[in-house]
Amino acid sequence: MSAAAGIAELRCASTRLPLPGTWDGGVSFHDVVVARLRDAGGAEGTGFSWTPRVGASAVRALLEDECADFLREAGTHPISVWEALYARLHEAGPGGIAAMAQAAVDIGLWDLRARVAGTSLVDLLGRRREIVPAYASGVNLDYSLDELKAQVSRWVEAGHTAVKIKVGSAELDRDLERVAAVRELIGPHAKLMVDANQRWDVPTASRAVNALERFDPYWIEEPLPADDLAGHVRLRSTTRVPFAVGENLRTVRQFRDMLAAGVCDIAQPNVVRVGGITPFLRIAELAAAYDVPVAPHLLPEMSAQLALCVPVVSMVEAIDRASLQELGGLAEPSGVTVDAAGARADTGPGHGLVFDV
Repeated sequence: MSAAAGIAELRCASTRLPLPGTWDGGVSFHDVVVARLRDAGGAEGTGFSWTPRVGASAVRALLEDECADFLREAGTHPISVWEALYARLHEAGPGGIAAMAQAAVDIGLWDLRARVAGTSLVDLLGRRREIVPAYASGVNLDYSLDELKAQVSRWVEAGHTAVKIKVGSAELDRDLERVAAVRELIGPHAKLMVDANQRWDVPTASRAVNALERFDPYWIEEPLPADDLAGHVRLRSTTRVPFAVGENLRTVRQFRDMLAAGVCDIAQPNVVRVGGITPFLRIAELAAAYDVPVAPHLLPEMSAQLALCVPVVSMVEAIDRASLQELGGLAEPSGVTVDAAGARADTGPGHGLVFDV
C-alpha cells in the first residue's frame, strides 16, 4: 500500500435501525452512516458512524462535502490520515459531529489496511487475548419493576454473571427498590453495575451513591454530566464506589484530564464518538498508564475486537437486543460473538462488518 496514494473514492450510505422498544428519553432508533473507501489500486475498506436519534445527516454531509476530496491526496495510513483530517475538521470542533465523521473514515482505513494485509483487524492491531468478559445491560429506567426483573432474569438464565441497570429516578427510593431486587436476583457474588446517564448533580449523586453502596455496585457510571470534571472531583471525596466514565467524552485530552484527576476508574470510550480506532487506541494506552481498564461503550461487534487488543481491559457490553446484528444492520454474521461466555472475534480479513445498505 503506497503511502502517497490516497482514497480515490468515498461512497456513503445511511440506514435507520428501529429499536425493539423505546429507550429512556424517547430514543426509538439508531442511525448508521456507512463510508466505503476505495484506494487508487482498487482496494476497499468499510467504515461507519453511528448515532442514536440525532446527527446522522450532518455526519454524512461532512463526509461527502469535506472529506471525500481531501482524502484523495491524504495517503491511506490510518494514523497519518487521522492527524491530517483532524487538522482539517478542527474548525468544526474537536469532537461531536466532526469526530463522528472522522470515525467513519478511520475505521474504513483500518479495515482497508487489514484487508490488503490479508488479516483480521484484531490481528493487525495486535491480539492480546482470545476472549474478554462480557456483561449484560439494558436501557431500562422506564421499565416497571416487574419488567426489569423479567429482563434481568433472562440474563441470569442465559448465564450472565455481570449485569448493568439504569438508575436516576426522580425518587431515590425507586432506585433503591430496583437495585435491591436485581441484587437479589443475581446473587451476592455477581457483578452489578449501575448507570445514572448524567442525571444527577453533586449533592444528589453523593446521596444516591452512598445509599446504593450497600448493594456492592461494581461501578457507578456517569453519575454527573460527562464534562463536569470539577464535579467528579468533589463527588470522589464522598464515595468509594468506582466511577465508570467516557461514553460521552469526545477527545483524548478529556480522558487525560479525568484520568489525571483520579476520577476515571473504568474508561468507556465509544469508538465512533472519540473519532475512530486511532484515538480509541491512544485512550486505551493512556488509561493503561494509570492502571485503568477499558470497557468500550456499546457497538459490541466493534468494541469486542478492540477489547481484545487494548493493554488493560475490563468487560464488553452485551447490550440487550441492540447490537448491529440484532437490529438488522448487518447483511451477514460478522464473526464477532458477545454473550455470557465472553466477547471473542473470528473475522475474515478486516473487521468483518458487512452492512445491509
